[in-house]
Amino acid sequence: MKVLDLQCEHGHPFEAWFASEQAFQEQSQNGMLQCPMCGSPSVVKKLSAPRLNLSGARQDSAPEPSDSNAQAASLASAWLALSQRLVANTQDVGERFAEEARKMHYGEIEERAIRGKTTLNEAQALQDEGIAVLPIALPEHLNKPLH
Repeated sequence: MKVLDLQCEHGHPFEAWFASEQAFQEQSQNGMLQCPMCGSPSVVKKLSAPRLNLSGARQDSAPEPSDSNAQAASLASAWLALSQRLVANTQDVGERFAEEARKMHYGEIEERAIRGKTTLNEAQALQDEGIAVLPIALPEHLNKPLH
């Protein structure tokens, strides 16, 4: 397995695992790669040091320096993990988000965790009615089936 440092056109750094360099090239050429932060399909490979997984390596070795790229990559990884949990634990109601949220708020249907799309004005109207909503931009690739 190869761990590659990648970056999208908007400067979001992240890393991804590939079976080989050829697998990375194929996925890149077929538009299968997306930034986990913004969903941009424009992804490039950054220069990176090789990473070795040595069995029996010392557990108390010095930690890697925490530069801004490492912190950004860590945040991107945490954001992707949170996004995946949100998708796994909510029902996508699409454009019916505001309608479904109101029905639950007014007791017309049973409450459940939902996600979907609505306009900024509609989200504000929901909040004005006392309906708790949290706008979150999820990576687009999480809403598509995996192949």
